[in-house]
Amino acid sequence: MKQLVILSGKGGTGKTSITAAFAHLAAKGPLAGKVILADADVDAANLELVLQPTLVEQQDFKGGKVAVIDQETCASCGDCQAVCRFDAINYADGLYVVDPIACDGCAACVYQCPTESISMREQIAGQFYFSESRYGPLYHANLLPGQENSGKLVTLVKQRARLQALDENRELVIVDGPPGIGCPVISAVSGADLALVVAEPTVSGVHDMHRALDTLKHFGVRALVVINKADIFPAGADEIEAFCHQQSIETVGRIPFDLTVASAMVAGEAVTAFQPQAPSSIAIRQVWERVSRLLS
Repeated sequence: MKQLVILSGKGGTGKTSITAAFAHLAAKGPLAGKVILADADVDAANLELVLQPTLVEQQDFKGGKVAVIDQETCASCGDCQAVCRFDAINYADGLYVVDPIACDGCAACVYQCPTESISMREQIAGQFYFSESRYGPLYHANLLPGQENSGKLVTLVKQRARLQALDENRELVIVDGPPGIGCPVISAVSGADLALVVAEPTVSGVHDMHRALDTLKHFGVRALVVINKADIFPAGADEIEAFCHQQSIETVGRIPFDLTVASAMVAGEAVTAFQPQAPSSIAIRQVWERVSRLLS
């Protein structure tokens, strides 16, 4: 069983559109029935918007603890507010109350409280989902606004996808990874066999591609690069290819700017299924053929 992660140094590069297209192409080829899908962008999950899956399972994700004050035993001394470094404890109407969004879970107030009226309780930080899509099982999740532990939730999504792949002898897990280089990305690339970095030929796109590639190099994950919207700034695309050549990183294709991609997203479909002969569909199909060969 192999794991392919699609990444980008920044958001909006077309990562999810390419992931959805890969899912469609895999389902129509030799890997039909042998692929598991995972959306590891838990802060802004949107792969399900394109695949339109049927929800099978939903469960709460508890990502940390928050302080709670027992008002019946609280002496209203204010020691908890004085020791809180995150301004998470407010005084109103004669009561001290914890703001769960501001609370960092450090438990300093618990140790400071003279009447032991404060305890740490688990909080729901998001939801985890398992769905069936037209192109295979899909694991995805949503982290609630202001919550942390996104890396832990990504690990849960990937772990469940990997376990089903092993149980059912499936050959490939395709992971729609998060943007950036933070904890969610580290969790997404953990155990991956191959990472495809989607880059744009812009100043910020090139800069963030470098960061993504440095992260993959640090964790020993083989990287490939595909250039999206390459025809908007051909000189920038040439710069990306030259850099990758110097670093012995393979570029597996150039995808042109194509409004068909946006139309496919509105229709809730992978662009390769929505309009197979569109310029973007032809380019993505060629990229998939190269990536799948390298995986095998």
